[in-house]
Amino acid sequence: MRKFGLIGYPLGHSFSKKYFSEKFEKEGITDAQFDLYEIEEIGLFPGLLKDNPDLQGLSVTIPFKEKVIPFLDELDPACQEIGAVNCISIQNGRLKGYNTDYIGFKNSLKNWLGEEKPAALVLGTGGASKAVTQALEDLGLPYLLVSRTASGQPQYITYKELNEHDEILARHELIINTTPLGTFPNTEAMPKINPEFITRKHKVYDLVYNPEKTFLMRSLEARGAIVKNGLEMLILQAEAAWKIWN
Repeated sequence: MRKFGLIGYPLGHSFSKKYFSEKFEKEGITDAQFDLYEIEEIGLFPGLLKDNPDLQGLSVTIPFKEKVIPFLDELDPACQEIGAVNCISIQNGRLKGYNTDYIGFKNSLKNWLGEEKPAALVLGTGGASKAVTQALEDLGLPYLLVSRTASGQPQYITYKELNEHDEILARHELIINTTPLGTFPNTEAMPKINPEFITRKHKVYDLVYNPEKTFLMRSLEARGAIVKNGLEMLILQAEAAWKIWN
């Protein structure tokens, strides 16, 4: 039996397990199984590999997308640029890291925007935002990162600055939420963004997919924005991971 799985913490509501179990059943794949491996800290990772010698591939989620890198033998070049890993291929004891979040997001955004090239505001600066900003660069879309704390770098602004200057939102018509805010069960949370500055020209891409419409999406849609959740990106990144493992 070929074993695949997901590492992260916590893993209460995993898309991957359900997705791959249904995929295996639907496509008649009988020699593979996908399990959840919840580890509280990355130091437990080598032990997990030792206890599961049949593992051929792993997906990686919060909070280990950056922390897992020192444990890998090799990184895909695109992944090196991003500095975050969400997919590991295990062959002959060698671990190679990839970033299929990047592939999933880039293709999903391209499908959604068509020929448009709006400037983007990326909410959050964690592992997921690294894949998003790399995709934006490769698609030729300018962006600013929005963070809770000031970093002193020109591409970063704080939520305080964002909410004090309406022209920032006027100039950036694409808003991408890479934070987990609004995810089930804390569905009434959202990044601190002022809906008053939102117009019909805005598009909001929320990487959260559970619930289907986050509080951020509902709040900004009420002001006329067009919204999209992260489900398509997740499906595209899962399929990209399956391709890598096979």
